[in-house]
Amino acid sequence: MVGPYAYLFPLAIHNLCHHSTPFCCQLEASFVLLVQLHLCSPYSKCSTFVDISHTPTNLITMDSIRKEDVEFKTLDGLTLRGWLFAGPPNGPAIIMTPGFNLTKDMIIFEAGQYLNAAGFTVLGYDPRCIGMSDGKPRNDTQPMKNVEDYHDALTYLKVHRRDLVDPNRIAFWGYSFSGAIALCAAALDKRAKAVIACAATTTWEFTKWKQVLSKAMKDRESQLAGNEGMYLPLLTETGEQPAGLGTGYQKEDVLGIIKRHASIEPSFIPRTTLQTYYNIAAFRPMALMCFVDPTPALLMTGENDEISPPEMQRKLIYDAITGPKEFVTIKNRAHMDILTGDGSLEVFEKQADFLNRMMPAQKGTNGIHKIR
Repeated sequence: MVGPYAYLFPLAIHNLCHHSTPFCCQLEASFVLLVQLHLCSPYSKCSTFVDISHTPTNLITMDSIRKEDVEFKTLDGLTLRGWLFAGPPNGPAIIMTPGFNLTKDMIIFEAGQYLNAAGFTVLGYDPRCIGMSDGKPRNDTQPMKNVEDYHDALTYLKVHRRDLVDPNRIAFWGYSFSGAIALCAAALDKRAKAVIACAATTTWEFTKWKQVLSKAMKDRESQLAGNEGMYLPLLTETGEQPAGLGTGYQKEDVLGIIKRHASIEPSFIPRTTLQTYYNIAAFRPMALMCFVDPTPALLMTGENDEISPPEMQRKLIYDAITGPKEFVTIKNRAHMDILTGDGSLEVFEKQADFLNRMMPAQKGTNGIHKIR
C-alpha cells in the first residue's frame, strides 16, 4: 500500500491487536480504514483521495511507530542510509531493499511498517549510488556490490544494534531486482536465517546485448578521456526497456508508475548509467541459487506477473533450491501490484507467518506478535 496515509495501514493492525477497544468495534473500524487506504496507490491508475475524517482516532496514533534515520558503512567505505523501524528488544529483524533503481520511499516505507507492526525490527535502505546513499556515479546499479551491502547491513544490526536485535534471527528480504539480490546474499551469508523474495527478477540477459555492450565500451573510453558517463532512461516514452532487459512493462503501465513516483519523490531519478548494463551482464545470480540451502526461502509471486513470470521463478529459482522452501502465488496480482491494494494484507501475513516459523524465538527472548 502506497500513499500519503499508508502509515495508517500497519497501525490499524497493530491497534487491532493491542488496544482495549472491544474486538468487534476494532475489527469494523480497521476494516473500513483498510478499504479506504487501498483505494489510492501510485502503483495503480486510481486518483481517489483517502478520507479518514471518520476513522476512530485510536487507530491512527503514531505512538506505536518508531522510525529512525540510520546509516552504516560498507566494507569499501561507502555510507548507506535508510530507516530503522524498531521492534521489541532482542527480537527478530528483517533487512530489505527496493527494486531496480528504486528508493526506499517507494517500497520500504509501506512493507517495513507492516512487518514492523508484526513484531520485527526492519532495516530498509537506499542501495548504493541511489537515493540518499553514497556512491558514484549516481544511479549506477552494481548487483554484486548490492549483494555485499546486505552482508554489511547485517553486520550493522549484529554489532551496533545488539540491544534491539537477536543476531540469530535476521532475515533478508527483497522485491523484484532486489529479490534476486536478497537470494544471492542469503546464498553467501549464512548468518541470515531466512530469505523472502517477492516477484524475484529472472531475466538477466537483454535482447540488445551486443549493441549495449559495444556502447558500454565506448562509454568507458569516453569517461577515461574525462567525459561524463552516459545514461539511459528506465523506460523509453513508449514504455520499452532501452536495453531490452525483460518484457511486460507496457501491460502493467510501469512507465506511468515511474512518472508518478518521479513527481512525488525528489530522490528518485528515473535513469541509470549505461555501465549498469555491463554490471548486469557480468552478474550470474542463478548460479548461486543452489547455495541458498539450508537457509529457508519464501518466494512470492503474482499469478499474472509477465515481467518475472511465475513459471520462470519456479524453474530457475525455486527448483534450484534444495533446502527448506515455499512458493506462494497470489491470485489476481501481477509484478507491480503484488504488495499493494486488495490482497496486500494476505501477502504480508504470509511473510510474517513464514518468518515466525523459520526464526522462532528461543527461550528467554521476545517472540513475534501474531496478527490475528
